[in-house]
Amino acid sequence: MNKVRFGIIGMGNMGRFHADYLLKGQVARAELTAVSDSYAPNLAAYSQLKTFDSSEALIRSGSVDAVIIATPHFLHTTIGIDALQHGLHVLVEKPISVHKADCERLLAAHTDKRLVFAAMFQQRTDPRYKRIKHLIASGELGQIVRTNWIVTDWYRTEAYYASGGWRATWKGEGGGVLLNQCPHNLDMLIWLAGAPCRVRGFCQLGRYHNIEVEDNVTAYFEYPNGGTGVFITSTGEAPGTNRLEIVGERGRLVLEGGRISFTRNEVSMLEFSKTSKAGFARPEIWNVEIPAPNTGAAHHEITQNFVDAILDGAPLISPAAEGMHSVELANAILYSSLTQQTIELPLDGAAYEAKLNQLIAESRFEKKVVQATAEDFTKSFSR
Repeated sequence: MNKVRFGIIGMGNMGRFHADYLLKGQVARAELTAVSDSYAPNLAAYSQLKTFDSSEALIRSGSVDAVIIATPHFLHTTIGIDALQHGLHVLVEKPISVHKADCERLLAAHTDKRLVFAAMFQQRTDPRYKRIKHLIASGELGQIVRTNWIVTDWYRTEAYYASGGWRATWKGEGGGVLLNQCPHNLDMLIWLAGAPCRVRGFCQLGRYHNIEVEDNVTAYFEYPNGGTGVFITSTGEAPGTNRLEIVGERGRLVLEGGRISFTRNEVSMLEFSKTSKAGFARPEIWNVEIPAPNTGAAHHEITQNFVDAILDGAPLISPAAEGMHSVELANAILYSSLTQQTIELPLDGAAYEAKLNQLIAESRFEKKVVQATAEDFTKSFSR
């Protein structure tokens, strides 16, 4: 095989976005040959391709070598399992599943390791995050002692939530801002600083919108090394803030406004505290501006890496197995809030699944769907 034939399952906003860059030839050695959607009007623009009204038909068609799954979240698990079991390479949109137990089911279906299975975490290609990861991995920051991410610029209107019957419902989406907007942020936080071991979440359900899921969140983290963290997010706050701060013994990294600032301690603050003879002394600091192109993340780079992994065996930037981490953390934050308890990680996936099923069964929320005005949703990608 010298070219990967792609099929896209789910031709909503994200499916059309993936189709656009594939049809423009932005991914080398890739060809979009088929698309599927249960809503016929979504297929009208793709008459030059093979079109299917179900994922099952596309998966069994023999027309594709790989699929991109861009459906509502709950379908990621069942469609992903079906595609893997029928010998297709799979690239799944975030989140890879709604909850940890479904993640485990999906990952368990990846028994044929010749098949490439990846997740669409395109923020890992952002030069700014790559530079921060390099600084941490190289030891420039030393031991991490605190993380703080305020990402409240995920503003969404009532029209956004009313644009689809599945949106912002326990049954249709399985959660709110943590599961829809923040998988990338949570993935980045874990990718950069590691996973916390204890979580206490405070989630407000429908604080700013007529929805039944969380749209305002504050979470506290504890890390295995004794470090702490705070994560704050919302879809109801404008203008909002996006500030990532990572503090290590050798200084403080801040990403805000597209710029990385590094206030570097000349010596470790931990060692300085132990050895200094003066009570009010502080380590000398250097203020460093870290250059990193503000080009943002690119979905097509993840897809290119996926193709390269299929054809050349290239290592994946975002293996699907790592996609479970952000889902687990999102689940833990929400579960902590719902039970008003601190949650130890790893999360009991079965317990959370039972709680989510209870929320679905007890829901009396009636969703009003209104046709939204067409607009460029890609403006929301840069986070």
